[in-house]
Amino acid sequence: MCAFRSGWRWPGIASRAIAAILGGYAVGALVSVACAVLLPMFRSEAVATGMMLSFLAYAGVVIWVFAARNAWRAWAGVVLPCLFLGVASWLGRSA
Repeated sequence: MCAFRSGWRWPGIASRAIAAILGGYAVGALVSVACAVLLPMFRSEAVATGMMLSFLAYAGVVIWVFAARNAWRAWAGVVLPCLFLGVASWLGRSA
């Protein structure tokens, strides 16, 4: 493959960018909710802690997405934590 045919890389980069932006937002929001529901402290402190941790989660997702070996692993590294955090939040809320 010729080095000048870099157009083939754009779908993977676009997919990673979408995963970083939307997936990072989703993971950050779910971290915030999970902390608010699951942390054993006053609700206001749990919400503030969750909001602060959500920024770290967002940054971690962005780093993960662009460090992953391929776009499929990047998406898996976003979807699986979303599922885990969503289920944990749902179970913690119903308990």
